[in-house]
Amino acid sequence: MTTLHNTAGAPPAAPSRSLWALGWQRLKRDRIGFVSLWVVVAFMLLAAAGWLNLAGRGWNDEIAASYAPPTLLLEQFRQQETPPAAGGPSTAIVPTERLKPSEDPIHDWLEAARPHAAQYAVPEVKKVASLTFGADQRGRDILDKVIKGTATSLLVGFFGALLSILIGTSLGAMAGYFGRKVDDFLMWFYSVFTSVPDMLLLLAFAAVAGRGIATVILVLSLTSWTGTFRLVRAEFIKNRSREYVQAADAIGASHSRRMFIHILPNVSHLLLVQFSLLMVGLIKYEVILSFLGFGVDVRQVSWGSMLAEVPEELLQGYWWQLAMVVLFMSTLVTAFSMLTDALRDALDPRAAVK
Repeated sequence: MTTLHNTAGAPPAAPSRSLWALGWQRLKRDRIGFVSLWVVVAFMLLAAAGWLNLAGRGWNDEIAASYAPPTLLLEQFRQQETPPAAGGPSTAIVPTERLKPSEDPIHDWLEAARPHAAQYAVPEVKKVASLTFGADQRGRDILDKVIKGTATSLLVGFFGALLSILIGTSLGAMAGYFGRKVDDFLMWFYSVFTSVPDMLLLLAFAAVAGRGIATVILVLSLTSWTGTFRLVRAEFIKNRSREYVQAADAIGASHSRRMFIHILPNVSHLLLVQFSLLMVGLIKYEVILSFLGFGVDVRQVSWGSMLAEVPEELLQGYWWQLAMVVLFMSTLVTAFSMLTDALRDALDPRAAVK
């Protein structure tokens, strides 16, 4: 005679949680990683505001004096500009004696053109002596420039990393899943790209393609897919013989369905970490390209184009543009690096749930 146990008072079984839900719980317990996530989100929102012209829209307006210092340093710079001592050599420019009208060969032409030129006179704009974070050589607000530069650099990093992930994932999935001749051909193609130094290949593509944001995104994605290819290929080789893939094969699932519906979701957490790593690397590469003159167009601004103006400014003692770019760039790159480490730990399926 069997005895039935009363399970009415037993607590219900805890629902199983997905890898993403468990990863989110681990990430929230990681204080450094969670703070880094919000720092990255803040930079993303700032970049979106820059592209929608909600912030930094006047980055190209010459509203201040040349190399206007930050407001807090205005008095210090005024004290440095002391007049020459009495009796000392004067640095003032002494105007030369003007020619008499009878001796000036173009005097009559100038007098005849003066009434016509008056109608095109541009009112002189009064420029301020200082800005909150200073101005560059042309009197443009450095804060507006660095906000617009953040938008440009993040756009290049985001879409460049996204396109690179798509290329590397597609090729790596085919190489790892099909193997044999497909794998041999794609590994040869991969070896061709990795045999040339990254920076040399990057500069070669950039020199041929020209300048512009779209060109930089394309160039960076075409030269940075190799790491994703190697990672995805190894994961597909490991997963193609698993039981769940064999079960999908038994019920008649196509190759593309087995690759992208069954195997790919099981390696997606690795792609997220790879995307974060690529984004940081591509932002650095964009800065290098723009600094060397192969990056964004002259009508646009990025962190690299701002750094290209720094050497001349430092020789004259104007350091505030360098300070702003270094502050923004180091904060974003550090936050991205810490977030990547936190994501790698949080999304590791082998990590024990605490």
